[in-house]
Amino acid sequence: MAERARTGRAGTRGRTRSRRAQGRGRPGGAPAAASRALHIPGAAAAAAKGPGATGGGAVRLAETEAGTILFNLDPIIIKDHYEIDYLHSYAQDSPFFAGLARGVLLGSRCARCRYTFATPRAHCMHCGRATTWVELPREGRIHTWTTCYFGSQAFLPETPFTLILVEFDGVDTLFLSRLAGLQPEQARIGMQVRAQFLRNSKFRVTDVYFVPAEG
Repeated sequence: MAERARTGRAGTRGRTRSRRAQGRGRPGGAPAAASRALHIPGAAAAAAKGPGATGGGAVRLAETEAGTILFNLDPIIIKDHYEIDYLHSYAQDSPFFAGLARGVLLGSRCARCRYTFATPRAHCMHCGRATTWVELPREGRIHTWTTCYFGSQAFLPETPFTLILVEFDGVDTLFLSRLAGLQPEQARIGMQVRAQFLRNSKFRVTDVYFVPAEG
């Protein structure tokens, strides 16, 4: 009898300790909340077999040591590289880019109100009439400027660089472009600048840039 009592008490104490352990760290010994860990079917069985188990012979695909950048587990979010090539049409702006390839800077002008745009517009922003192409002067002056210490991936290696808004005589709007040949602190408002064009045209707006006209 005494032996059974001791065994019973020990069993009771064991069950009590087990319940306390389950509730440890939670107010009132409440049961654990449902886990948010990602459940992968068959993961336990695969873990029991150990790493490298094939389950179907010794044939394995070649692997690399490269890992994957993981941001989250539930749901799984990973970093992946993505590229795409696409066909892009300049449509009605095509003459502007063709002009850059020929060393000519083109703007547009409204036939009704004679408003001239340094950055071409297919239609007048004042009266809505269709515009015509006009050749802009090769020289202008800096209306304002800024130094860029950060840029997109294409321009980041070239930072810091200077962007300017160019003002042309007889033109009503400004033209945004790069200023080359000067340190950023040397640029000044009113400085005369001249358009230069890439010898090997890329058919991009960066085919034109400006340099000081003085000297």
